[in-house]
This record gives sequence, structure tokens and C-alpha cells, in this order.
Amino acid sequence: MSTIFLWERVVIGEGAQIGENTRIGSGSVIGARVAIGRDCDLYPNVTLYPGVHIGDRVIVHSGSVLGSDGFGYVRDQATGRQEKFPQIGRLEIEDDVEIGANTTIDRGALDVTRIGRGAKIDNLVHIGHNCQIGEDVIIAAQTGLSGSITIEKNVVLGGQVGIGEHARIEEGVMIGGQGGVLPNKVLRGKGIAFWGTPAKPIREYLKQLATLARLAKKD
Repeated sequence: MSTIFLWERVVIGEGAQIGENTRIGSGSVIGARVAIGRDCDLYPNVTLYPGVHIGDRVIVHSGSVLGSDGFGYVRDQATGRQEKFPQIGRLEIEDDVEIGANTTIDRGALDVTRIGRGAKIDNLVHIGHNCQIGEDVIIAAQTGLSGSITIEKNVVLGGQVGIGEHARIEEGVMIGGQGGVLPNKVLRGKGIAFWGTPAKPIREYLKQLATLARLAKKD
């Protein structure tokens, strides 16, 4: 029998499975068919939508919402209205992940959103549907990821980074604070730091800033 430490006013849906020594904070809602591994810490007011899978030793801070609908709409040609595209995929969070307060991660539209082992996600981060986050990725506060983005292992994203849909950030890339990546763009270069919008290698970006400064002085 699993040992579960539940604080007050926790709702657990039908068929949910919770591992040994997992602690769940008051006001949390665990949806139907959710699976949570052992030695996890869910702080107060965490919401897990039905079908979310969480590995072992995962930490989820207060106010986070995991497995909600992705932002997907299709325009009806007859009426011109935006109709909701069914979001029937799932969310899988692997072992040793930490998720900051008030962070939101959507489940897949048709397949899976996956957060890789050891990823560390700060407060107030949004990760859209179908994103694939690799192992040991670091994502700082207020970063926003559109749908179907691939972030390979050991990537570091600074605060307020924004990445468009279907972009790929390859292994070991670093993006500085407020950097922006356009949809379908690929950033590659292990250990290379990118900055600006659209994000460029930092040396190139700083050269462009210096050129603009010289031109401004001439005016």
C-alpha cells in the first residue's frame, strides 16, 4: 500500500495512482487516471488534469496547472468563427523535474507533451501543446513556448524568452533574457549564447548594436 501524505481539502479523481512518500498540498486537484510517482512534492493548489503522468522525485510548486487544453482553434469556413480543435493528447513529466509556481503546461493536441528528466522550470512559465523538452533543460521565469517546439537537452532559456511554434533549439544552446525565436527557426551550436529578437549569436548581435550606435551618433 502506498504511503500518501495528504493535507486538507485535496480532490483525487477516479483511477488516480499516487506513489509512496508523495506529499500533496491542500487545495490540490488530482484528475482521473493521473499517475504520480514516488517521493514527489506537490505544493498547495496544484491542478493536474486527467491523464497526466508524473515520474519520481518531481516537485510542483503552488498554483501550477498541468495538462490543460492547448490553445488550438480552426476557423469555420462557413461561419468565419473560431472552432476549438480537440485536445486529446497527454502530458508526461519524467523523473527529477521541478516546476515553479503558477507555471502552466498544456497536454498534447493529439500526441504528447513531454518534459524530460531533470528539467528545471521557473515560476510563471508557459509551455504549449506538443512541446518536447529535453533532459536537464533550464527555463527561467516568464518564458513562453508556443506549440510543437523541440528543446533539446542541456538548453538554457533566460527570463522572458519567447519561442514561436515548430521551432527547434538544439543541444546546449543558451538564449539570453527577452530573446525571441521565430516560428520554424532552428538554433544550433552547443555552448553558443543567442540574444535579441530574432535571436542571433551574441557576438553578432552586439556588433549590430554597436553599428547602430555609431550611425545614430553621425545623425
